[in-house]
Amino acid sequence: MVACLRATGESTRVRLLALLKEGELTVKDLTSILGQSQPRISRHLKLLTEAGIIQRYPEGAWAYYRLGDTGSAAVARTILQHADSTDPTLAADRERLDSLRRSKAEEAAAYFASRAEFWDQERTLHVPEAAVEAAMRQALGSQPFDSFLDLGTGTGRLLELFQDQYRRGIGIDTSQSMLSVARANLAKVGVSHAQVRQGDIYALPIPPKSTDVAVIHQVLHYLEEPARALREAARTLRPGGRLLVVDFAPHDLEFLREKHAHRRLGFSHDQVARWLADANLDLVTQQDLCPEAHADEQLTVTLWLARDRRIVTDLPIADTTQEFA
Repeated sequence: MVACLRATGESTRVRLLALLKEGELTVKDLTSILGQSQPRISRHLKLLTEAGIIQRYPEGAWAYYRLGDTGSAAVARTILQHADSTDPTLAADRERLDSLRRSKAEEAAAYFASRAEFWDQERTLHVPEAAVEAAMRQALGSQPFDSFLDLGTGTGRLLELFQDQYRRGIGIDTSQSMLSVARANLAKVGVSHAQVRQGDIYALPIPPKSTDVAVIHQVLHYLEEPARALREAARTLRPGGRLLVVDFAPHDLEFLREKHAHRRLGFSHDQVARWLADANLDLVTQQDLCPEAHADEQLTVTLWLARDRRIVTDLPIADTTQEFA
């Protein structure tokens, strides 16, 4: 408590915390908003990080900072709740933050537009995305859960789609450009309880047994080793946690491999079920979303829902030794 109060007891650090409460930002972002030198901002961030108030996430040559949720960060959040929202300095910081976000949103839109032609072409090959998303929500049900992990998050769409069900969400992607798009999209719709991180799907920066629901949506067909990715996703699941996989059924559209970098031309029910079993997951349901009858060059989208087979219970383990005495 004392360390937290000492770390926050400086006007610039309070301004930094107020900004980081709104979302994750880089040193460059914060320097631009506060109008202070990079070494000065970095020093303040270092002190706040050492005090456990904020978290630092490296991403290539950059690093993103975010206000934490527990420990000293919880104390800092309480302090910020009592900050005067009409304070001229904090209000000006928010205005500059909004301006920065608008700029990033424009950059993200330009990046997305440059690739939209390819993505739109692929979307026309299967049932509408709204139907896929509706099927995903139906598969996972309406009950809330604590932690949500989106592997290959792309634009962050699933973090937005399931925002009303999870308490904290994390999206993982290898592309810095796509992560910029995701951050802009999440900020635009006001999703503050989710974050995105750069990471390798084969070596996720996620602790084991920490995830209630993980989703791999239209990612496996880009991978050389889909089974390995499923095993890594399973590693992050809590006992009883669920993994939802969405991808294409087997097809013969070779141009997707040639022009869209697909490594695999779909997956069969048995193939994915076997991989899930090898990852110590039990297949719960599988569903095919088929294109219209007699449609040429159309893809079937398949959903596989699996559950970690370990069971959590607070009941004592029964003593069965007497039965065999």
